[in-house]
Amino acid sequence: MQKIFSSKSGWFYLLIVLLVINIGASFWSLRFDLSSERKYTLSAPVKQMLRNVHDEVNIDIYLQGNLKSGLRKLRNSTEAVLQDFNDYADGNIHYRFVDPVAGGDDTTRAMILDSLSRMGIQPMTVVAQAKKGEEQSQRIVIPAAMVKYKNKVFPVDLLKGVQRSREGQSPEQLYLNAETLLEYKFANAIDKLVRDSLPFVGYLMGNGEPLDFRVYALINYLRGNFRFGIVRLDSVPVIPDQLNALIMVKPSLKFSDGEKRKLDQFVMRGGSLVCMIDNLYAESDSLKASKEVIAYDRGLNLDDLLFHYGVRINQDLVEDMQNASINLVVGSQGGKPQLQLMPWPYYPLLDGNPSSSISKNLDPVFSRFANSVDTVNAPGIRKSILLQSSPNARTISTPAMITLESIKTAGDPRTFDKQNIPVAVLLEGKFSSLYANRISAATEDSLARIFHQPFLRSGEKTARVIVCADADVVMNELSERGPLPLGFSKDINYTFANTDFLENCLDYCVSPSGILEARSKNYTLRLLDPEKTEENKTFWQMVNIAGPLLVILLCGVIFQFIRKRKYSIG
Repeated sequence: MQKIFSSKSGWFYLLIVLLVINIGASFWSLRFDLSSERKYTLSAPVKQMLRNVHDEVNIDIYLQGNLKSGLRKLRNSTEAVLQDFNDYADGNIHYRFVDPVAGGDDTTRAMILDSLSRMGIQPMTVVAQAKKGEEQSQRIVIPAAMVKYKNKVFPVDLLKGVQRSREGQSPEQLYLNAETLLEYKFANAIDKLVRDSLPFVGYLMGNGEPLDFRVYALINYLRGNFRFGIVRLDSVPVIPDQLNALIMVKPSLKFSDGEKRKLDQFVMRGGSLVCMIDNLYAESDSLKASKEVIAYDRGLNLDDLLFHYGVRINQDLVEDMQNASINLVVGSQGGKPQLQLMPWPYYPLLDGNPSSSISKNLDPVFSRFANSVDTVNAPGIRKSILLQSSPNARTISTPAMITLESIKTAGDPRTFDKQNIPVAVLLEGKFSSLYANRISAATEDSLARIFHQPFLRSGEKTARVIVCADADVVMNELSERGPLPLGFSKDINYTFANTDFLENCLDYCVSPSGILEARSKNYTLRLLDPEKTEENKTFWQMVNIAGPLLVILLCGVIFQFIRKRKYSIG
C-alpha cells in the first residue's frame, strides 16, 4: 500500500481529476430518477416553459431556521425542485432561504405578517424540533415563497389548497401532499410572471347571473389574473373570437335558442366554457329566513345543450355525511339565542378526483345544495370527473321540502349508501353542434356575411367544457363587514379549496403551456421508525461521513494500481 502512494505525480493527477469533477458538478448536475412515481423528473411542459425563461427569476423561500421534520423535508424538496428548474432555465432561477420575521421587534413582525396575509400567505405556529427530554418551544413558520421577475411579484403558499391528512393517516401526509405540488406551484408562478400576454376571460350576463358581492372574490380573481370583460349574452350578436374562455355563474332565467346557439358556436370554435349552474332553486338565505324551503327546477332550458355535449344535471340534491356544519339556534338563555354547530348534509364537502390534474390533491371543496351529474354518450368527447361526494352519500329527488328542523333528527347512516356521486365534470374534444340541422339559411348567411363567423356544424378545434352542478362553489359568503374569501365557511371559520379549484379549472382551459400536468404526480410516504432512527443515528452518521472518503481512497488505490501496471518496466 505504501508503494502505491509513493508516487507524488500519482497523487497530483488524482487531485486534478477530482478538481475537474467538482468544477464540472458546479455547472452541470446529473441525477437518475429510480423512483416508481418519477418523483425527481420534471414534467415536459414545465421543462419547455423553463427553457423560455431568458431573464433572472428571484425566489425567496421562507422556510428557514429550526423546523419540524415534515417542514424540513418540505424545505429540502423545495431546494431540489428549484435546482432542477435552474438547470433547465440556463441558470436564470436564483433562490435563497430566509426568515422574514427573524431579528425584528414585535411591531416589525406584525407589519410583515399583516402584509403577507393581505397577499394570501398565512403563517402557522409550530413546535420547534427538539430531542427527547429537551424543552420544546413554539415559533412562527411561513410555509411560502415570493417569486420575483422584473418588477412583478407572485406569492406562493406551499400549503394552500393542499389536501389535509385524513383520519388514520400520518400528520406528515400533509407535507407529502405539499411536496407533490411544489413543481406545479413554482412553475405556475413563473409562467404567469414571464408570460407575454394574458388570456381573455369573459363573465356571462343576461340570464340572471349575479354581479354583486356574492361574486366579489371571483370577479377580483378574474380581473387580477386575466384580461377580463362582461359578455351580455342577451344583447351581443355573436361571442367575439378574441375570448379564450367564458364563465357562467348561477343563471336564473331561461335561455333562448338564440342564446344557446351563441354558446354552441363559441365552443365549436375551440372556446372553453365553464358552467357553474344551480339547476334547482334552493337558497341558504331563504332557508334561514323561513326555516324551510322547497327545492324546485329553475327551468333554465340548458338540458338539451349539455346533454348533447355529454353531461346531464339531475333533478336531485346531494346529501353527504362528509359535510360542513352550520350554526343552529337550539334554545335561548338570558334572552339571547343559543347557537350550536350541527352537521348539515346539504353542505357536502366535495373531494377531488385523484386521477384528474385539475382536482387531485385538493383539500375538500365547500358546496351548498349541490346536484348530481351523469355523463352520457357523446362521440369523440373525453369525460373526466372533477368533484365528487364522499363514499357515504345519497341523493334525494325533487321537488323536496328542506327544513332546518330536520337537522335535529339525523338520518340513518345506513341510508347514505352511494359512493363518489359526481358533481363536476370536464368534457373535452371536438364537439358537434346542437344546431347542425336546426338553423335557417337566412341566419346562416347573416352570420357569415355580417358578423364574419360562418356557422360551424362541428368543432374545428379541441374545446373544453366544465360543468359544475353547484354555482355556490365559486360564490363567497357575506358577513356584516362585507364579502368573505371564496371557500370560507363563517360557521366553522375555515377556508376550503374552492379558490384552488377555480384557478385550476381556468388554468386548464386557457393555458397553452399545459403546466397543470405537473399536478398529476403521485408521491408515496415512506416513514422512518423514530426509535430506530434515534438508536442507530451515530452509525448512519459515520456511514455518511466515512463512506465518501472510503470511495475516494478506493478510487486512488485502483488508479495507482492501473498506472503502475501500465508503466512498469518489464
